[in-house]
Amino acid sequence: MRIIAYLTGIICAIGLASCATGPAPSAANHTASSVGELRTGAEYRLGSGDQLRVIVFGEEDLSGEFVVDGSGQVSLPLVGEVSAQGKTVREFQRALAEKLKEGYLTDPRVSAEVLNFRPFYILGEVKAPGEYPFLNGLTVMNAVATAEGFTYRADTRKVYIKRAGEVGERAYTLTTETPVRPGDTIRIGERFF
Repeated sequence: MRIIAYLTGIICAIGLASCATGPAPSAANHTASSVGELRTGAEYRLGSGDQLRVIVFGEEDLSGEFVVDGSGQVSLPLVGEVSAQGKTVREFQRALAEKLKEGYLTDPRVSAEVLNFRPFYILGEVKAPGEYPFLNGLTVMNAVATAEGFTYRADTRKVYIKRAGEVGERAYTLTTETPVRPGDTIRIGERFF
């Protein structure tokens, strides 16, 4: 009797281990890109909807919290609009410092940081599609959980992502590590039986 219980335990453990690994990615799916390709993105680029904290040292009136508007500009006191669209935070700091040097300050020291990233969007086969705030380290699985999970028709092997600033969406293999970036539009497709 103990031997049967022992063998049953081993068989169950093997079965659970094979289920935990999930289905292997299909070699026939040439459109799905790897997670490594997603992770090797360049430094974060600012875009419309990002909220920034800007500090001009020694100049409290020029410091504050600002939002990148729809045209990719940040409207700041004294200097007016400074382009932020597509720039890294460091590039934006340098651009603002250059503007301040143009007749306003002799040696401006500027610091900037992103307070709130632009939102991401999720649609398709999720229970609550919509716009959600981005959090650092967000993955597609976290985004799906935020949207109340998959519908029963969802294809849980593939996800379509349109990156902010790109023209079209691309298919990716859906894993627990598939990253989301600010401004992404995620589409969960319908599975075909």
